[in-house]
Amino acid sequence: MATTVYQATGRRKESMASVRLTTGGGKMLVNGKPMRQYLAKDSLMMHVEKPLQVTDQLGKLDVICSARGGGLSGQAGAIMLGIARALARMNEEFRKPLKKAGLLTRDPRMVERKKYGQIKARKRFQYSKR
Repeated sequence: MATTVYQATGRRKESMASVRLTTGGGKMLVNGKPMRQYLAKDSLMMHVEKPLQVTDQLGKLDVICSARGGGLSGQAGAIMLGIARALARMNEEFRKPLKKAGLLTRDPRMVERKKYGQIKARKRFQYSKR
C-alpha cells in the first residue's frame, strides 16, 4: 500500500520551507532533527502546530520539513504556512477553517532597509544644535 505524500512550500521573511505530509503517528522532523529540538522554544513550536490543531490532525500526520534561510522565527513561520498549504491540498474541507484562522496568508512583512545618514532604518544620529 502506497502512502500519499502532500507537499507544499512556505515562506516568511528570508526563510523558505518545503513541507511533506504523510499519514503516520505524528513524527515531526526539520532538517533531519526532531522539530522540538530544532525550534527549541515552546512558542515557536505552538506556532508551527497551529494548522494541525485547527484541523484536528495533530498526532495523526507525519511532518517532514526542510527549512533554509533567515532565523528560527522566520523558519517557524515558513513551516507553519507550508503545513497549512499542504493540509488544504490534502482535504478541501480543511481550507475554510485554515482561512478563517488566517493560516493560508503569507506574512508580507520584510525588514526595512537601512537609510544613508542614519544608524539603522529609522534610528538617527543624535541631533546637536550647537
